Amino acid sequence: MKQEIYFKQIDGNIEIIQNESTMLLLGDSLHILKQMKEKTIDLIFADPPYNIGKDFGNNKDIWESTKAYIEWCKKWLDECMRVLKDEGTMYFMTATQFMPYLDVYMSEKYNVLSRIVWTYDSSGMQSKKIFGSLYEPILMVNKSPKSNYIFNSEAILVEAKTGAQRKLIDYRKTPPMPYNTHKVPGNVWEFSRVRYRMAEYENHPTQKPEALLERIILASSNEGDVVLDPFSGSFTTASVALKLKRKAIGIELNEEFYKIGIRRTNLANEYKDEQLVKNKIRKTNHKSKKDHQ
Repeated sequence: MKQEIYFKQIDGNIEIIQNESTMLLLGDSLHILKQMKEKTIDLIFADPPYNIGKDFGNNKDIWESTKAYIEWCKKWLDECMRVLKDEGTMYFMTATQFMPYLDVYMSEKYNVLSRIVWTYDSSGMQSKKIFGSLYEPILMVNKSPKSNYIFNSEAILVEAKTGAQRKLIDYRKTPPMPYNTHKVPGNVWEFSRVRYRMAEYENHPTQKPEALLERIILASSNEGDVVLDPFSGSFTTASVALKLKRKAIGIELNEEFYKIGIRRTNLANEYKDEQLVKNKIRKTNHKSKKDHQ
C-alpha cells in the first residue's frame, strides 16, 4: 500500500510495517489519524478503550471523568469521519453507559444508520445487586442521510427459522408460498465472546470475535476496499479483512499487540530479532470496573 495515497505526512517516530495489501502503524491513534488524507477509507471499525479500567499493559483505560472521555471520543470520531469516503460506513463500539452520549453527538453531526446490540452469554460471575450486562452496543453511521453506502445484504443472510425449520406457508401471498429460508439479520447479533480454547484466541483483554467482524466487513465493503481499524488491539479486523480480500490499515499503541498484528496479517515472522509465535496465556484478572480497582 502506498503511504502517499492515505497520508499527508507521517512523523518519523511512527513505525510502519506494510506490503501491497496491509499497513500497520505503531503509535497514538488520534495523532496518526490527523496525518491521514480525507476521504480515503471505505470502511472503519473502531473498538476504543471503554474507560472502565481494563489493563492494556502500558495504557489503562481510565480517564479523569466521563466528560474527559467523551471529549476524547468526539475527537477521534471526527477524524475517522473526515478520512471516511462520502459513500463509506463506520461502525464503532464503547461501553453501554457512554454510548448514549456518542449516539446523540453522531446523530446531530452525521447520520446514524443502525443501532446494533451484540449480545452474548456469560459464564462468569454476575452481580447479585443489579442486572448483569450481557451486551455491547455498536453504532453504524455514515456522513449524511443523502450519502450512498454499501450494504451487501445477500452476503450476510442468516437462517429464517419460520421457513427453514418450521416450513410454514405464508397464506397472505397469492398463491400461498413457503416462507423464505434465509433473511437479513436484524440489529441484535448473537456471537460468542472469544474464549481461551478457541483457535482465534489472542492475548488481549477485549478481543472481538472474527464472526462479528466478518458480518460487518461483508455487509459494508467490497473486495479491494480499504478497511481501517484505529484501535486494532488483537488485529481481528485486519486479519478478517485480508481473508475477505480487502485491504487493511491498523493502528495500535501497544507494541505487544502490534506484534500480534504483524503475525496475524502475515507481514513478518519476526520483529526486532524476536520470532513471532502464538503463545496463549489465560486471562486471570477479570477486574475491569473502576469501583473494583
